[in-house]
Amino acid sequence: MSEHQGPSAGLTYAEVGATREGRFPPGFGRLRVRTRIGSGPGVFETAADAVLSWRMHRGMGVEITADAPRAEPGVRVVVGLGVGRLRLRAPCRVVWSEDGGRRAGFGYGTLPGHPEHGEEAFVVERAEDGAVWLEVRAFSRPALWWTRAAGPLVPLFQRLYGRWCGVTLRRLVR
Repeated sequence: MSEHQGPSAGLTYAEVGATREGRFPPGFGRLRVRTRIGSGPGVFETAADAVLSWRMHRGMGVEITADAPRAEPGVRVVVGLGVGRLRLRAPCRVVWSEDGGRRAGFGYGTLPGHPEHGEEAFVVERAEDGAVWLEVRAFSRPALWWTRAAGPLVPLFQRLYGRWCGVTLRRLVR
């Protein structure tokens, strides 16, 4: 494991940590996708562990290269989407994480080389009635010519990705 840098080191945007409270800074596209995962403390604990240990992402078929086994502030992670030469690699740094009570999750921010500028969070929450939810929230704007050219397709893919996170996490906790 390599030594971690501070959570905001080298990020490509200024609004570090905004996803923790679900804030969306002006000038960015917004994403919020909520999926019910199940109910009860066991489902919450399993879902929280799957999110924080990268197991949800890997269960989606996403390549994850991280310099730590769990999401914690300062951890560098490269997310790989696609296959072969078409694999998109998106470097990020975890800017916040939490694990306790009725909420667990993390947010990571974009580093140079990522096709977007912004932050994305994966938060598992257990409601008062025992229902367990995954919320994927993000704010972003294009960083490269081809993400600008893709225009309205990028938010569509981000929404599909958020829904796939929920479907995958629901499967993993069963």
